[in-house]
Amino acid sequence: MMSIFKKPLPPEPLPDYATKEEVQEMIDAAIRRHNRNASIISMCVGWVVLALFAEGLLRLIGVIPPVLPWLNITLN
Repeated sequence: MMSIFKKPLPPEPLPDYATKEEVQEMIDAAIRRHNRNASIISMCVGWVVLALFAEGLLRLIGVIPPVLPWLNITLN
């Protein structure tokens, strides 16, 4: 005779939980990676800002010819 009930499923294996130490290592690694990337980006932005400031200053004092001479932006 056929049973109307399904056979019970085998028990699922227990999940592999991370320990507190492993979680702390992952957090520390993520913070280190973030700080490194943020430092590199800040350095690049800083160099660009410094270069643009220097270029503008040199154009203002007349060392570099102006890009738009009809604006007459000089220190006379």
